[in-house]
Amino acid sequence: MPQQPYQLPDFYVPHPARISPFLEGARAHSKAWAYEFDMIDVPQDGKAIWDEHDFDSHDYALLCAYTHPDATGPALDLVTDWYVWVFYFDDHFLELYKKTQDMAGAKAYLDRLPLFMPVDGPITEVPQNPVERGLVDLWNRTVPSMSPGWRQRFIGTTEALLAESLWELTNISAGRVANPIEYVEMRRKVGGAPWSANLVEYASNAEVPVEIAGSRAMQVLSDTFSDAVHLRNDLFSYQREVETEGEVNNGVLVVERFLGCTPQEAADTVNDILTSRLHQFENTAVAEIPPLLAENLVGPQGQLDVLNYVKGLQDWQSGGHEWHLRSSRYMNNGGKAALGGPTGLGTAASRIISSLVATAPFRIRSHSFVPHQAVGETPLPRFYMPYAAKLSPHLDSARAHVVEWAGRMGILNEVWDLATIEAADLPLCAAGIHPDASPEALNLSSDWLAWGTYADDYYPVVFGKTHDLTGAKIATKRLSEFMPIEGPATQLPVNALERSLADLWTRTAGPMTVESRRSFRAAIDSMTESWLWELANQAQNRIPDPVDYIEMRRRTFGSDLTMSLCRIGHGRTVPAQIYRSRPIRAMENAAADYACMINDVFSYQKEIQFEGEIHNAVLVVQNFFGCDRDRALAMVSALMTARMQEFERLVAVDLPTLFTDFGLDDEVRRTLTGYAEELQNWMSGILVWHQGVDRYKEQYLLKGTAHPPVRVLGGATGLGTSAARLKPRQLVGAQRMDGAL
Repeated sequence: MPQQPYQLPDFYVPHPARISPFLEGARAHSKAWAYEFDMIDVPQDGKAIWDEHDFDSHDYALLCAYTHPDATGPALDLVTDWYVWVFYFDDHFLELYKKTQDMAGAKAYLDRLPLFMPVDGPITEVPQNPVERGLVDLWNRTVPSMSPGWRQRFIGTTEALLAESLWELTNISAGRVANPIEYVEMRRKVGGAPWSANLVEYASNAEVPVEIAGSRAMQVLSDTFSDAVHLRNDLFSYQREVETEGEVNNGVLVVERFLGCTPQEAADTVNDILTSRLHQFENTAVAEIPPLLAENLVGPQGQLDVLNYVKGLQDWQSGGHEWHLRSSRYMNNGGKAALGGPTGLGTAASRIISSLVATAPFRIRSHSFVPHQAVGETPLPRFYMPYAAKLSPHLDSARAHVVEWAGRMGILNEVWDLATIEAADLPLCAAGIHPDASPEALNLSSDWLAWGTYADDYYPVVFGKTHDLTGAKIATKRLSEFMPIEGPATQLPVNALERSLADLWTRTAGPMTVESRRSFRAAIDSMTESWLWELANQAQNRIPDPVDYIEMRRRTFGSDLTMSLCRIGHGRTVPAQIYRSRPIRAMENAAADYACMINDVFSYQKEIQFEGEIHNAVLVVQNFFGCDRDRALAMVSALMTARMQEFERLVAVDLPTLFTDFGLDDEVRRTLTGYAEELQNWMSGILVWHQGVDRYKEQYLLKGTAHPPVRVLGGATGLGTSAARLKPRQLVGAQRMDGAL
């Protein structure tokens, strides 16, 4: 046996593994099922996929008996068949398409599979291979007992699992190793764990109530579960995938290449990320799920279903770990995970205490932030920016306008004053991200930037220091009421925050279609609701998990709003499904992450030293790695460069491929090419703005004018005044109007 490339790390396994009493029945059933559908000893296109020894040694029934210990016998049989199918698909796709790098054949193969998963009605397509025939059988046996909502979610995760296999194949063909942010994002889709989470609902007889299925908390449970499952699998499968199969889509390899470290160091880092994701799962289950259930008036049965679902996800983590220790499919010959003591069920619980002890320092560190530490000026890295900045000729008039508008709305009398808005110079940002705007459009863009930045300052000033989450939720709900889809607003504004939003909504949404207004409001709601997440972390004094931070930072920064405004500006030229495609979403996320990290680098001293803020990428990296500011800054800079280079590749390679794959006409191609240029202007404009304003400079901060006396007039919650220091993250609003108007 070849030598292992690293010693398996000491995994965080906080729950004991249990096993189903129906294991042997599932083994016999799944083997007969696999034979029935020609998955064993039947070559495909002349290539052997599995023989009987392969099937027996993989022992998928053992996996399912561990991961679904409380399932009934029939439910375990069906779930095991699903796992046999998905692993067979993976190996079938590997042999026929990954190894041959047959992109055209792979696309045609994957395009057929959704035909065998209709939400309603019978399957009409004729299956042509074991994967298709197995899917027909499984779909017909599963969907009768599940709701339409579950079917739609399961179709979505299954299609993502199948379709994003092309992303893996593209990387293999190009010999390209993804950057860490891209990898986690795409692995979640292609790795299958969200699909597994859906099957937990089936096996546990515990469907997530429809009224909360789309909430942030439930999505985080699924995402953290998925990331932990995938990273665990990467740690066990590195030797087979990277050294034997030539695979480039493995988290350990991704970290190894990004950090330039040894496989052992990379494996330890991946395990730390896995642990952090499980800590996030636990925090969400304890801190976010109970209020979510209460706020949505979920009844007793729904509450029980959610608890059983959470328990089912925990069982899956522990059971999946035990299976990886036993399956011949993976590297499990030695290391702390296997040699730390007996591995039977009776001793699995013995690892819980050691898991808790080993991970306690990171957990404690994440809740031990000391605010207002003197950190000094931040040494700025050399930013990789391949796009030349542009500037609107109407900048000076926009500067005069935004001050007049803010004064008229009352913004300069509540939380902000004249010095604050002048130091921010938000029209400079608008002029860079929207260089071709008319004077009127640039004014409106500047006003949106001012409102978004002001609102992001307002929340910590009014609600943060007092940890008034209830008041913040009431205020957030009221803001949404000033954005009616049809007809006038039913509320009267009582403060500058509401008054200015009502004005902006009328000026911007008036010409829109109803559908566009709905999308636009959802984008704004996404941003304002994300500020509640920041307040909740602040109340816990909890530095966020790195993955959760990156994904939520896009929302706190206003990325959804930005993209919504751009797409609205494109009218009906581009079909909605194109905006949901992987290349477009990846392009948007790469641009958003670059801009978010620009802001975090420039605002580090302001946020850490002057505001006691915990939501900053440099601090998050410091906390995760236990390193100093300069090392964290170097890693953030490297991530920024990687995301920008990914953006460049997406525009140069993936966008033209998208045009061809969807047969897009010239008008749509011009619109999407223009959209990419708008995002380029946006990123370069944001960088120039940060370099030009006083807001983040130490000289300005030390004057004290960054923290003017605060007066909050009235307010939806009747709160009084606060002398809390401001938390102005300027670029929350910096994405509001790029190219949309």
